[in-house]
Amino acid sequence: MTNVKLPMFYTFPVIRGIQAGREYYVSMCPLRLVPRLLVFDEEDLEPNLRSQRVLNKARIPVLAKYMIDNPNGYVFSAITVSIDGDVEFHPISDDLNYYNLGTIRVPMDAKFIVNDGQHRRAGIEAALKERPELGNETIAIVFFIDRGLKRCQQMFADLNRHAVRPTESLNILYDHRDPIAEIARSLTHQVPVFEGLTELERSTISNRSTKLFTLSGIYRATCELLTAIGDEEDLEDQHKLAYNYWNTISRYLREWNLAKEGRVRASELRRDYINVHTIALVALGRLGASLVQQHPDEWTNMICRIGSVDWHRSNPRWEGRVTIGGRISYSRNNLVLLTNELKHIMGVELSNEELEAEAAHKKGLSIAGRISH
Repeated sequence: MTNVKLPMFYTFPVIRGIQAGREYYVSMCPLRLVPRLLVFDEEDLEPNLRSQRVLNKARIPVLAKYMIDNPNGYVFSAITVSIDGDVEFHPISDDLNYYNLGTIRVPMDAKFIVNDGQHRRAGIEAALKERPELGNETIAIVFFIDRGLKRCQQMFADLNRHAVRPTESLNILYDHRDPIAEIARSLTHQVPVFEGLTELERSTISNRSTKLFTLSGIYRATCELLTAIGDEEDLEDQHKLAYNYWNTISRYLREWNLAKEGRVRASELRRDYINVHTIALVALGRLGASLVQQHPDEWTNMICRIGSVDWHRSNPRWEGRVTIGGRISYSRNNLVLLTNELKHIMGVELSNEELEAEAAHKKGLSIAGRISH
């Protein structure tokens, strides 16, 4: 008697669609099957594509934690997959109303390549190790037939070329899980100088804009400020500190108030002053954290000293510290150097990192001075 090896298949319930004259299929796949079916193997890809598809392993625990921490609220978009194999579609009925509903049979030796969603796949795999009960939930998978995987590279390029990431400000505007995002949003209408002058959607401000701040800038500055009290404080205390600090310091920033009163155009202030740019806002947040930590009972009285700062872009003390050739530099080093100058004016001690940056800056100025002579 001859042993006959029967072919083995995966079967998926699907909806059939057409794009660019080619059939594709959408299915719902249990999460527990995702790591088994969708093996992300860079060795299957051409070398000139691998460098674009290397997994950022730091993202995997972040995605897994997102699922685990939000079992009733996580959201993942569909994973896009190319199948290299002889796929057969079987409609459930000849009725035209149901002709695109059916199943596909995929040989078990077919090759599945993830075109878009490799980090989601890896995050799901990591989350299931801790919360295996999530395996009964589903994710949408879009299957494209790509025999020989000839179109795989082009699909990857097309999917990523036309993908547009939302701005940082828009992410903060819609993020209801991050408590600091919640605080930042509330500040935009609770702090008088922020109200009406904050760009909520974009993370950059155009030359013609009437806005002075971005929501992402307020968020970043407030994150710096709240390092003064840490995560152990409740949201109400964090909110109270943020409101008190920004409301108090804004009284002594003349340029902010000129814009609020409509006496100077925002575009003119952005052109001529540095304290209306995000780097200054974040530096003020860092300054606030040190003030609160070092002078918890006196900072509200000390903060009036900020009114003595000459914020004009032409002020020579800013060159090399926050401007390079008159243009504002947004580097981390410049952020530290700007914060150092504000701390010096306010009488606040510098951290070790700030002292090192200050020494390097002064050394650079000294070398530049000798060269010029």
